[in-house]
Amino acid sequence: MSEVEKIKDCEGMLHPLAIEGMKLFNDGKFFDAHEELEAAWKEETGKIRELYQGILQVSVTYLHITRRNYDGAIKVYGRSIRWLKDWPDVCRGVHVGKFRKDAEIVIQALEKLGAENIGKFNPVLFKPIQWNEKRVWICDKCGSQMHEKNCKVSCPNCGNRFDCSDLNIYFD
Repeated sequence: MSEVEKIKDCEGMLHPLAIEGMKLFNDGKFFDAHEELEAAWKEETGKIRELYQGILQVSVTYLHITRRNYDGAIKVYGRSIRWLKDWPDVCRGVHVGKFRKDAEIVIQALEKLGAENIGKFNPVLFKPIQWNEKRVWICDKCGSQMHEKNCKVSCPNCGNRFDCSDLNIYFD
């Protein structure tokens, strides 16, 4: 996927089924999250489908962990990396970079335990997906609505700016 394609796909809005899937993921309902994200994936036509597929693969990874299926978790996580690795840290309001790091921490902890000790896995390591579904920012200097482009959020009125690494302050 080219850099231009990534940027273009990240400027759109999240599919409503993807939002529902991420809410279910955050509630620990990994099977249901997978179902909603798969439905969003099927309905999308652009490259953003691949982001949804990556998130749903992590959901399946976590489901395997809760069901004590070590080999399944490791295998599916390996597939998820392929779908998640090329996305910017923030895309369509989803904090993809943090999500990738959180999933990597889960797998590292799982690998440290090994198949024989998967029952000792601490589910506290399952961190929620962070995103801003409204994607509306109000300038704290002048009160105008700000706009996002290429991971930069700027105010057309006064020029106030911040970048994607600062977006986590806007998540609930």
